[in-house]
This record gives sequence, structure tokens and C-alpha cells, in this order.
Amino acid sequence: MRSAEGWGMTRIEQAPREAEAWAEDTARAPRIAVLVPCYNEEVAIPRVVSAFRSALPEATVYVYDNNSRDRTQEAARAAGAVVRRETQQGKGHVVRRMLADIEADVYVLVDGDDTYDAADAPEMIRMLLEERLDMVTGVRVTDAAAAYRPGHRLGNRLLTGVVRMVFGDRITDMLSGYRVFSRRFAKSFPALAAGFETETEFTVHALELRMPVGELKTRYRERPPGSHSKLNTYRDGFRILNAIGLLVRRERPLPFFGAAALALALASIGLAIPVIQTWLATGLVPRLPTAVLSTGLMLLAFLSIACGLILDTVTRGRLETKRMAYLAVPAPDFRLPPR
Repeated sequence: MRSAEGWGMTRIEQAPREAEAWAEDTARAPRIAVLVPCYNEEVAIPRVVSAFRSALPEATVYVYDNNSRDRTQEAARAAGAVVRRETQQGKGHVVRRMLADIEADVYVLVDGDDTYDAADAPEMIRMLLEERLDMVTGVRVTDAAAAYRPGHRLGNRLLTGVVRMVFGDRITDMLSGYRVFSRRFAKSFPALAAGFETETEFTVHALELRMPVGELKTRYRERPPGSHSKLNTYRDGFRILNAIGLLVRRERPLPFFGAAALALALASIGLAIPVIQTWLATGLVPRLPTAVLSTGLMLLAFLSIACGLILDTVTRGRLETKRMAYLAVPAPDFRLPPR
């Protein structure tokens, strides 16, 4: 039977005690977990696991297989990774499972296609811990057209530009699959996405909570021979754009519904002007359907702005709740070895 203290204390009341216990443990080295979501990466995954085990010998490499039809699991296990499965198809589902299951102080997330440079991981981790950041993004740099196709490059710039305009301009490569997270980021991240739009969700979560973030340029190379990309430029681009739209509606409801209200009001006024001119000249309203339509559009405009005001208040409360959940996890504070 638990003590009354254990039952009665709230999460916020327990946070100071957790922080004290955490502070006593900062003399130890941080626990590092390398997270590798995989789908049909039999060719590339041994190289990824070996590279990260070499670059981060103190880390544990976890490979989560997402219903691969090849020998991805066997290849990863033979290379020395801890192999687990996630049966719900989609990178977002895998990321959600990994962040929920694995306990660590630092999380390194990387794709299993051997396109990212493991040698940059120690510097990304050092930046995270020394500067007390919550997310460090590997900004892709490459001269290989096959590694980073023009369509993907243009799409990344456009989508990143939209997010920078709406949520803030602290991120330059929103769709990078190479990131390092603090524990407080990983355990406060809602992980609602299902597919490749999870990278967008990472970025918006960090910007919305005004987390300290950083970036490090990293070499991006072509896949090894025999490995094939699962990305579709147009399909995944539309999915990510749709995800951005949903995030804007959810996180910026007043500007979203305000823009809709403005468009409806302008349409209403445009339709009403000739009706009013005719009424002033003749005292008659011969275009009654147009007058009714104009009135309806103006009513919808007022309804839209009212929805925006109400949802803006709700979003403010949600943001405060997410911020409290984020602050309930102690910040990273480890003694790093000298350079």
C-alpha cells in the first residue's frame, strides 16, 4: 500500500523532489539513446548502426522496425543494435513509440538510410548539453543531386519558409531527419503525426514553446547502392503542407479564422455595393438573392472571427498546460569532459 504522501502529492508538487534527485545525479555521464526508425533498410542499416556505435560508444542504438519485408531486423541485430517493432505503419507512429518506450537523457534521432554523418553526433550532443538546448537540428549540406533532389530541396525551402513566417524564423531545415533532443523535449512532445510530417511537428512544438534550439551543418550523402527512398515528392509534400495548415489552425486560430473572416467580409461588401447603389437610386431591391447572399456572407464573417477569438483563448490554455508539462521535466545538467 502506498503512503498518503505518494497518493496526495500532485505532479507539480513532486517536481521539486525530482529536480533534487536529478541534481544529485549530474556527476554521471548522460544516458544517450540513438533512435533509428526503419522500413526496408536491410542494405543501409548495418552501416548506420556501426557508424553510430563507433561515434558514440557509450550510447545504446535502438532500431525500430516498421513492418519491413526484408531482413532489416536481422541485419540491425547482427550489427549490435537493440531491435524492436512498431506495427502501425508510418514514421510518426514509430517516433511516438520510441520516445514513449525509451528512457534516456539525450535522444539522437536519425533515419536508417545511411545518408547522415554519424561523426557529427558528438558535436550535436555537446552543443545540446553545453548550451542547455532542447533540440539541435542537423542542417543538410550536400553537393550530390541524387542525395537531395531539386524537387525535395525546393519543397523543403517552401515549407520551411511557411513555418518560419507563421511560427518564427529560428529553423532553417525543417524537414531534416537528423536531430538531437533533450529528455524534457522528448517527454513533453505530443507526437500526433502519423507519417513524415512528424519533422514538421518537432519544429512547431519547439517554436511554440519557445524552447532553446540550435543547428549544426552536417554532410548529407547519397543512399548506398541497393537502397531506395520511400519518399514521394508530391504526395509527401501535400501531406506536410496539410499538416502545416492543421497546425496553423490549431496553434494560431485567431489569424487563421481572422483571414477567413476578412475574405468573407470583402466578398459580402463586393456583392452589397451594387445592391445598395440601386436601392439609393430607386428605393428598390430588385436583386434580392444577391442581398441575401451578401448578408449571409457577412454573418459567416462575424461567426468566423468569433470562433477565432474563442479558440485563441482555448489555445492559450493548452499552451500553458504544455509549458507546465515541459517544465516538470528537469533541464539537462551534466558535467562534460574537456574538449
